[in-house]
Amino acid sequence: MAVTGLRIGVVGGSVAGCAMAIAGARAGADVTVHERSDGELQDRGFGIVIPPDLHRELVAGGYLGADMPTTPVATRVWLARAPGQRSARELARWTSPVTPCNWGLLWRALRANIGKSVYHRGLPVGSVGRTSAGRALIRTADGEREYDIVVGADGHRSVTRELVAPEVRPAPAGYLVWRGTIALTALRDHPKPMELLETAWITLGFPHGHGVFYLIPGAAPGSRLLAYAIYGFPPAATDGRAPGSPSDVRSIAEEHFPAEWADIVARGEHAAQALHPVADFVVPRAARAPFLLAGDAASVTRPHTASGAVKALQDARCLERALRDSSSAAEALRRYADERTPEGMRLVELGRRLGRELVEHTPDWAAMGPADVDAWSRAVLNGASSYLYGSVQQR
Repeated sequence: MAVTGLRIGVVGGSVAGCAMAIAGARAGADVTVHERSDGELQDRGFGIVIPPDLHRELVAGGYLGADMPTTPVATRVWLARAPGQRSARELARWTSPVTPCNWGLLWRALRANIGKSVYHRGLPVGSVGRTSAGRALIRTADGEREYDIVVGADGHRSVTRELVAPEVRPAPAGYLVWRGTIALTALRDHPKPMELLETAWITLGFPHGHGVFYLIPGAAPGSRLLAYAIYGFPPAATDGRAPGSPSDVRSIAEEHFPAEWADIVARGEHAAQALHPVADFVVPRAARAPFLLAGDAASVTRPHTASGAVKALQDARCLERALRDSSSAAEALRRYADERTPEGMRLVELGRRLGRELVEHTPDWAAMGPADVDAWSRAVLNGASSYLYGSVQQR
């Protein structure tokens, strides 16, 4: 019998928080979301990809509307710069379907579907705690509110995690990821990259790093952007500043990319840019009644797994099932933790393996062919599954 009449408080109103609000509301709970920002969030974030089957599940389940723009592609193409040249060399081509999204449009779609849930913004949560009766408390500047369950969906600096797993701290990987979006005008004079991007997402390998490129919907209806994530170590600074700047991506492109791709990244109009140190962590248990951790509050994997938003959305689907299949809040949280804790651990370990082989100890990309890329990928996965590795897992 499903547990009914619950009051759920969600700390954080981003992608994870909105998805959790939908999950709770669909299972019959009274949900309140506490978002610290006093503005809209749709302008935050860059490109993300999700598995096509998860996208279909979210649409069928009422989390997303079928009209949310996406740019699905079914092929992954591996590229590198040809030895001794500036031209691109194709290393391998796989069947590897993904559904790229714009983070802001995804958040907007989830936010629109939280139903009757209350969404407070501009009122940061100072702390969470327990009442003497064992219920959960959320404390904000305007007082305290009691809940049967508090969901920590407040990212890698989660105040909820400080109560559930205070010993957990991020472990730095030692390298960086540059994220950005580029106006498609940068591709106007480069028909071959544009032709590839219409049907594929690209992995471009270089010494001690790689870049991932794909098209995403823009904010304006019908528009598109080129999204990228480029992983590596910062180039040495030549102007007296400390190394590590969003603009370093232009220097990396000039030094390592094939000429056409270097021109797109180094001289294209960047709609947005950001730089993040890569790190990871995972909590020992994703829920301890009456608290539950979701998304980046529960675990952060190195972004090579493309699982940040994916895991948050899967967390929400799991919570909805757990609430529907349980007779108490405590039972629902046990079910949730039993399913999501090992998945977080699996993804963190996979991310570390991918990081070692894609950044720290890269192969000689330019010397590889299709069979080499296949064998290398299977060795890196070491039996793990990843939607990013498509058909190579069945070979």
